[in-house]
Amino acid sequence: MISFDLAYFKQVAKEIFECDSPTGFTKQVIELIKRYVDNYGYKSTILNSGALEIFIKGKDSSKIVATSAHCDTLGLMVRSIKSNGNLTLTTLGGPSTPTLDGEYCTIYTRDGKKYTGTILSTSPAVHVFKDANTKSRDIDSLEVRLDVEVSSKEDVTKLGIQNGDIVSYDTKFTITDTGFLKSRFIDDKASVVILLMLLKYTSEHKIQFKYDTKIYFVVYEEVGHGASIVDSKISEFVTLDMGCIGLDLAGSEYAVSICAKDSGGPYDYELTTKLIEMAKENQLDFTVDIFPYYGSDIGAARRAGVDMKGALIGSGVSASHGMERTHLKGIENTLKLIYTYLIK
Repeated sequence: MISFDLAYFKQVAKEIFECDSPTGFTKQVIELIKRYVDNYGYKSTILNSGALEIFIKGKDSSKIVATSAHCDTLGLMVRSIKSNGNLTLTTLGGPSTPTLDGEYCTIYTRDGKKYTGTILSTSPAVHVFKDANTKSRDIDSLEVRLDVEVSSKEDVTKLGIQNGDIVSYDTKFTITDTGFLKSRFIDDKASVVILLMLLKYTSEHKIQFKYDTKIYFVVYEEVGHGASIVDSKISEFVTLDMGCIGLDLAGSEYAVSICAKDSGGPYDYELTTKLIEMAKENQLDFTVDIFPYYGSDIGAARRAGVDMKGALIGSGVSASHGMERTHLKGIENTLKLIYTYLIK
């Protein structure tokens, strides 16, 4: 069974998590991932969509199986520039917008410049605004205050900032002494690091994959069409994404979640059952759950017409699309389950 290299996880996770990659702005993180993959000795290709595809010859070529993680994250975009120089916003994906009030951010311009700022309510001061504590924190009630001396729209446009520029907010990446990973975008950068750890381990130990295997680092998952680019010849596809926690769900930060159904319908019964049996046989801490308001790259591949069995696993994540948290135990259980599926 694959071992969990904590020191390596911390090293890679910090670099991956702190590389800004809102959906639609993922070139930098894909190039970073590709450097890791190349160092492990695997051949990879950046597709036209921007996703990274790896093909690994297995011991058995009777079928092609696949796995994936998405490296695009939630984010924001400049919608317009106000007369006072502040920026209005539109969302990339579905962030929990009340959690964005007070977050530091970076604006990326089309000509390669970067500016910092703070996302604030449009009623940000309790000494001034009567509704400072009660005003809605929806996207139309948030704006960016730039860390530049500006007082007009003209001042801002002279900086090179324009409508459609990317706005990325801080990850706050932290691993505690008690084993918790606290960060924005655990969905799905934890899974990205899991697959990189798997590739490093199989490379170093010269371990063959069971079947011909395609591994994808996907972009555009947060807007619904990430895995529409996967090879139409794959027979099975187990994607890695976050597991849900809350209400009556069984999900846990310490376990690998196996999803039986999400808002798009049930996952493949036989393949899901196979993963459950593998988790039991290897004495992994796991849960089986339905995710009520959730879609994944399996749904995107299905809608693209890929004739495959599809399943989903991932570490349980608290406060999804907000200030997320999981535990290293959940990450380790997820790593061991995908290793078992692809190797044993």
